[in-house]
Amino acid sequence: MEGVGGDVGSAAAPLNQWRHEAWKLFQFYLDKTTPHAVYRWVGTFVLASIYALRVFYLQGFYIVTYGLGIYILNLLIGFLSPLVDPELEPSDGPLLPTKGSDEFKPFIRRLPEFKFWYAITKAFCVAFVMTFFSMFDVPVFWPILLCYWIVLFVLTMKRQIMHMIKYKYIPLSIGKQKYSGKKTSASSSGSRGD
Repeated sequence: MEGVGGDVGSAAAPLNQWRHEAWKLFQFYLDKTTPHAVYRWVGTFVLASIYALRVFYLQGFYIVTYGLGIYILNLLIGFLSPLVDPELEPSDGPLLPTKGSDEFKPFIRRLPEFKFWYAITKAFCVAFVMTFFSMFDVPVFWPILLCYWIVLFVLTMKRQIMHMIKYKYIPLSIGKQKYSGKKTSASSSGSRGD
């Protein structure tokens, strides 16, 4: 009896080793994509377009698409939210400034951009694979799902924007801010003899 258990363990060891090596190789290439945000998002957009075309041509899998939309909405909320919500948790860590005289503290996301991208990409891959199984093609009236998702999106974004206004933060950074010196008055520039 003891020999039988040892054979199963020795047969599984190469499989576990192969799986570990495959995971390390996948992680290596995933890490190499980290600095290339534009290319990552373009790839995800292509993947999303392929998924949308598949759903369009099959004329089905609307419930899978609805679930995908709800999941992406949930990820978007995490991406737009601060790590520490000043409304819920007063802490000693980095907080958002609430007054103009407060010290500047950088915006730290609850869900970083790379994890946001990775989760969306995985979600589109899973949804794409689900379209190959007819058990996920539940017949539904898709315009109702679309209207319900739009209502959820509008209400959720309204709440998130009100939270941004209340605590005075902007979760998106558009380039590096450039500061210019004090502006000189028009009279002083006209009196120069250049």
